[in-house]
Amino acid sequence: MTVNSLQGRDVSDLCIGKPVARPLPLSATVGDALLALRSGGDDRLVISTSDGPAPERKACAGNVCMVDVLCYLCAEQNLDAPMAALDAPASALLPPLAAPSLVRRVEPSSSILEALDAILDEAQSLVVPIHAAASRRKFASAAAAELCWLTQEDFVRFFLNSIALFSPVPALSVTDLGLVRPAALAVRPQDPALSALPLIRAALAEQTSVAVVGDDGRLIGEISPFTLAHCDERVAPALAAFSAGDLMAFIDCVGAPRKSAIRSIKAQLRAKGLLGMLELLDADVSPPFSPSTSSSSSSSDDESSPSSPPLSNGRRRPKGMRSAWRSGSYSARMGRRSEEAIVCHPWSSLVAVMIQALTHRVSYVWVVDDDDYFLVGIVTFSDILEVFREQLQQ
Repeated sequence: MTVNSLQGRDVSDLCIGKPVARPLPLSATVGDALLALRSGGDDRLVISTSDGPAPERKACAGNVCMVDVLCYLCAEQNLDAPMAALDAPASALLPPLAAPSLVRRVEPSSSILEALDAILDEAQSLVVPIHAAASRRKFASAAAAELCWLTQEDFVRFFLNSIALFSPVPALSVTDLGLVRPAALAVRPQDPALSALPLIRAALAEQTSVAVVGDDGRLIGEISPFTLAHCDERVAPALAAFSAGDLMAFIDCVGAPRKSAIRSIKAQLRAKGLLGMLELLDADVSPPFSPSTSSSSSSSDDESSPSSPPLSNGRRRPKGMRSAWRSGSYSARMGRRSEEAIVCHPWSSLVAVMIQALTHRVSYVWVVDDDDYFLVGIVTFSDILEVFREQLQQ
């Protein structure tokens, strides 16, 4: 096999073994999207442009995840009444019509090169029509049986499987390849978490993360959309109440937060006059999505948080709220916390960074200087794919 032979491969090869996309009707509400995302399975939903049959004639309006819901509930116009915002149409979670589409549709017969060009042209992900088995189509909706998601991760994994064909480029450092870009999305731990909302939105669109950096320039941790996507609606009140550092700690224990963490959120929400967020924190979110379905926001500070379903992988997050900015080294391991951002060094090789990111299911790696953890920049899948795109042109 040669590099040129990869160009002729169909994009349908990348869809093998991939689950079908979960559909969300155009008539659905934000609350419907929240409940569907909380039910587990895929961490994103596809919104089509119509509710009728014949999905092959539909256009994909976009995709939504829990981060979209959290950002919408914390938007300035919804801070005072987030429960009422759950009744808004799910289309409100999508980017403005004037913004570039983050989802592109490509045909299964498209070449890898054509699909790669599409995903590098500001598309966050691709949808590919697929044909499910007749037995599966019998039990699944037509829309779900027709579309498959492809992301930057799928392309990076594809090139890693043929990495020897690109020698010696994979052995070069990320610095030599010019892949280290400045970390533009960053906050300090003492900054209000709500001020990071535009950065979280940008990180979601760019498939990166928001760095939490100390005054001395050291990387403390991150507020990652990849982690937020597996949280629930209780993060919205925490985002409105906490600092960036405290939010980072709360995210790590959102599956089973301590009573002290809930009391702290309630106290700060009251102090800020955000009684609507207090109501959301105490609410049993279920249809119909109206303030009358929630429990009273005047409940005792001693009561524990409402129960929540386990994460999509069946595991609950560790108990206990940890210090938001402890010192020391940061390990890159499975089951990592927000304080344990995935990092590499300026001299790390391209292939090492690819393996590191794919292992931890993230599309970026922070670049730090030696063991002092001074933040140098970030390497993203988008830039990595540009390298392979150039190699395919040669």
